Amino acid sequence: MSTQKQTLKQKIVIRKDENILVVKRDDLFPNDSSWQGLQRPKENSFVETIMTKKEFLSRAIMENDPSYKQIIPYLVFKNKNKYFLMQRKAKASESRLAGNYSLGIGGHIRQDDMKEADIASWARREFYEEVNYPGNFEVNFLGVLNDDSNDVGKVHVGFVYLLEGDSGAISVKEELESGVLLTLDECELFYDRMEQWTKIVFNFLRAS
Repeated sequence: MSTQKQTLKQKIVIRKDENILVVKRDDLFPNDSSWQGLQRPKENSFVETIMTKKEFLSRAIMENDPSYKQIIPYLVFKNKNKYFLMQRKAKASESRLAGNYSLGIGGHIRQDDMKEADIASWARREFYEEVNYPGNFEVNFLGVLNDDSNDVGKVHVGFVYLLEGDSGAISVKEELESGVLLTLDECELFYDRMEQWTKIVFNFLRAS
């Protein structure tokens, strides 16, 4: 490859990269206090740690650095007794999750997203970036999700919220392939193809 082509390739990679909100694992889980699965600690204590210890670093680097956790709002939409189950595109931005089914609408937090010190506010913005929805909803904190069983989970931590909407008129945007409202019994038919975080959330909802 010529020097000119290498330079062009480097510019393309840099342009596609972004700085995202991360916190050192040891700050988020001091004294090895992490857990595996979904638990409900005090939301405010975690948000305070994030606001105090936050850094904005290259996503490309952070995806392979388990000494940091990327902070992800993870939003589960419910209307009546049905949950919005989505399938990611085969060419999703997170290639390790491509084609999988998800109950969670989520994404990374960039510095210009942080207009308030409130993850629920960030979560609302993320929701409208990912789906079309004309109704109203209430936001309820379900817990913090940590799962170090795979390469994706090792570098992410999820703040899981249940969004209870008054309308079933919801549809996906570009990042997602499709989405449909299903009961938990119907969602279970897709269990084997769910991403790991969704399996954890599904099991939590089943047991609730």
